[in-house]
Amino acid sequence: MTTKITPCTKNDLETLQKISIETYSDTFGAQNTEENLKTYLEQAFNLKKLQDELSNPTSKFFFIYYEDQLAGYLKVNYDGAQTEDIAENALEVERIYIRVAFKRNGLGQLLINKAIDCAEELQKKHIWLGVWEENDAALKFYQKMGFVQSGQHSFFMGDDEQTDLIMVKALTE
Repeated sequence: MTTKITPCTKNDLETLQKISIETYSDTFGAQNTEENLKTYLEQAFNLKKLQDELSNPTSKFFFIYYEDQLAGYLKVNYDGAQTEDIAENALEVERIYIRVAFKRNGLGQLLINKAIDCAEELQKKHIWLGVWEENDAALKFYQKMGFVQSGQHSFFMGDDEQTDLIMVKALTE
């Protein structure tokens, strides 16, 4: 198995948009109305928003390749780019998605490890993320990776209010 993780640049904008829409739709499309999904995709993954996110110096995007094929991506935020102030001196994993054809190859674990590496380089003490309470596979994965639930918050998919569980992992010194 050959894998490679590379930072995204402004030149990757359209590829980032494409994989963001694909992986988000595959992950959440069946559990949400088409209208709510469409509204969310237009808000979250329009080119202007992604360009702003890519330009933010306290956010980082990474692509993961499996056998030279784009398999998924990771977005981390720290300092002012975090969507919430969850833990002291922390890094947020805002997005971690693997394309359907590449799941079950350990790529999610590699991306979490990349997030941990980023956090350690930045001397952060915690990493955290929000995960939909109905996403059982993701919840089990994050628990296996050492994350523990520390709270919850509302997440809006279009006009549907959903509950995300906040999960935190303390990093060892």
